[in-house]
Amino acid sequence: MIGIGLKIASVFIFVAMSAIIKGAEGVPVGQLIFFRSAFALIPVFVLLGLRGELVSGFKTSRLGAHIFRGVIGTAAMLLIFFALTRLPLPEATTINYATPLFIVIFSAVFLHEKIRLFRWTAVVVGLVGVIIIMWPRLTFFSGGMTGWGPQAEGAVAAFVACMISATAMLTVRNLVKTERSSTIVIYFSIVSAVIGLASIPLGWVPLSIEEALILIAAGIAGGVAQILLTESYRHADITTVAPFEYSSMVLSIAVGFLVFGEIPTVEMLIGGTIVTAAGIFIIYREHRLGLDRAKVRKVSSPA
Repeated sequence: MIGIGLKIASVFIFVAMSAIIKGAEGVPVGQLIFFRSAFALIPVFVLLGLRGELVSGFKTSRLGAHIFRGVIGTAAMLLIFFALTRLPLPEATTINYATPLFIVIFSAVFLHEKIRLFRWTAVVVGLVGVIIIMWPRLTFFSGGMTGWGPQAEGAVAAFVACMISATAMLTVRNLVKTERSSTIVIYFSIVSAVIGLASIPLGWVPLSIEEALILIAAGIAGGVAQILLTESYRHADITTVAPFEYSSMVLSIAVGFLVFGEIPTVEMLIGGTIVTAAGIFIIYREHRLGLDRAKVRKVSSPA
């Protein structure tokens, strides 16, 4: 119960952070990435300091791999933040559920893992669910490129972000063989913050004290949520805790309605349910087949 409680708390904070990002209208994505990543390090450093692991958290023999993981992870974050500015919060959240589906696909294609019929079926069904969610936004299929609008841009960005996130997770799977989870988190946040800072020449906007504090709070919240996520897997098995990730759909619907006045579409509800079922089935099958994803989930960085 402690593990489940920590997992739900992390999901709630991540959804709240996404709502803040969505509400930061007019703030460039690079600026948002900087605040999200730089200030996420504060709670991580505090926790490692209390454990006496702060110095050891920086020790690595694979700096290049960390930088590569940070670059592709930041690219995914950029697209997710962009999608949040274009789509209703529930849709941006549920499209992101396609990430585990692409992890299965890429594992088979690039790592030559043996994927059995049950998981391939779940992947296909899950992708159908994602298409159902996205279809109303992809108006260019019926109206040509003249029908391409902001919501179509957001849907495509969210979908591409899933593929890039899956690539990042495969990189993490390789890193955890030799690196500590805390080391992976630290270097990802540093690389992401540097990339965000490098976007200053592209144009940052001046922030009021209130706006700056809200974005700082969003970054700290992201770090706290990451810690809660990690701790949840210390108290419960992955197959018990991981499915509660999909509670973010309910939370995002509630926040989207109460904060942004967004009413979920029938397509989103149907597609989201299908993707959720497929994702839970994949988690179950991977556990049964002995594919340990616990370390990867400990250091993943959902937007």
